[in-house]
Amino acid sequence: MRVLALAGILLAATACSNTSAESPAPKPAVSPATAALTQGPVPGAGVKVVLSDKPLPLPVFSLTDLDGKTIDQSAWKGKVVLLNFWATWCGPCRAEIPDLINLQNKYKDQLVIIGMSVDEGKNAAADVKKFVTDHQMNYAVAIVDEKIEKLFGGVSSIPSTFVLNTDGKMVQRHLGTLRAEVTEQEVRALAKLPTNAEISVVEDTGQVLKANSAYATSIPGIDFAGMTAEQKTTALKRMNEESCTCGCKQTVAGCRIDDPTCETSLPLAKKIVEDVKKKK
Repeated sequence: MRVLALAGILLAATACSNTSAESPAPKPAVSPATAALTQGPVPGAGVKVVLSDKPLPLPVFSLTDLDGKTIDQSAWKGKVVLLNFWATWCGPCRAEIPDLINLQNKYKDQLVIIGMSVDEGKNAAADVKKFVTDHQMNYAVAIVDEKIEKLFGGVSSIPSTFVLNTDGKMVQRHLGTLRAEVTEQEVRALAKLPTNAEISVVEDTGQVLKANSAYATSIPGIDFAGMTAEQKTTALKRMNEESCTCGCKQTVAGCRIDDPTCETSLPLAKKIVEDVKKKK
């Protein structure tokens, strides 16, 4: 009887061991807020999201919030980041702030928004701080200078928003007021949340991120006909190195791609082409 009892105990122990070995690994905990974003109808129908095929690393810089504390960029790891250049005096900037507040609230586990204020003057800090308080902005805000703007290729107009993927690389840049429905689907797509938006990863020659204009083989308004491949390469290189003088703080190529109607960059680009042609 003891032998049989012992055998029964061993069989039960083996069964427990096998059950444990075959049971699936526990799934990582999901916050109620994140779980809610994956339930119900999938949003995004009719929305188009465009991302660069050449993500750019984030420039090295540090930010200080309005209380004088360093903004911890390590907390951005694994999250979608929106770097929003704005100013208190900018009407379109003020118009999009409620949408940014709503996005930060809704996607607090997946999204980090940083307001990059370009306000200037001796009262800038106090003015921005009052604005943030009055409008109940729920994301970090820092006042940035021209040095930081230059790291992003120059911020020629505001609002301007740079979108970072969860690897911390820039994949999109928006000039002008954000379209909330598009920005939300960008966040969902990059955070790997369900979306019905049409996601396109396009060959980027500066139309998405202007720093990629070095890959452009055509420049708006410029005819490279009659040039050898070597001459064209030389002309494109110069356009990506020489600055436009219209005040945009961009290269000639960057200005042409950003604003094909610019009456300053067009003659500059044409002159570069003529100069290169003369040096046959």
